[in-house]
Amino acid sequence: MIRRFYMSFFPIRSFSLALFALLMVTGIHSAASAQSTSEEGTKFGAWTIICDTPPGASSEQCALMQNVVADDRPEVGLSVVVLKTADNKARILRVLAPLGVILPNGLGLNIDGKDLGRANFVRCMSDGCYAEVILQDELLGQMQIGATATFIIFATPEEGIGIPVDLTGFKDGFVKLP
Repeated sequence: MIRRFYMSFFPIRSFSLALFALLMVTGIHSAASAQSTSEEGTKFGAWTIICDTPPGASSEQCALMQNVVADDRPEVGLSVVVLKTADNKARILRVLAPLGVILPNGLGLNIDGKDLGRANFVRCMSDGCYAEVILQDELLGQMQIGATATFIIFATPEEGIGIPVDLTGFKDGFVKLP
């Protein structure tokens, strides 16, 4: 059975490479409950809102994001990005995983120990492989009330690497996401 987290894939225009470079530079953010603003974006706990105008776009596009690394594998990291489409009709959860992941195994997700299934990777580029899904109400709600999401990538068919993502500040950041 395919679970709701993985039911819908929605290809959308990628952020500019400059935005992803900026997102990667922001690094790992510590969990803080207060909102703060810096040159790196507006922070909400472990999450940051970053805005940029993609090439050819007439307006700025913003994303709520967090960069993380595996506790036991510092060379393995993810970028987790949440955004709203330009027409504001869909919400996207996009995860950038490193090159070398086993693509057929997909990207697993657990929130607070509850298995939500797997998403397929939709494309690989020079900076990594992307999995993206429509952020349905059920998953959004779980992310807003959860403490920790664990994304699972596979380096071999048998070896899953769980990478924890702190959900502190996600709810407040998502509400402020333009």
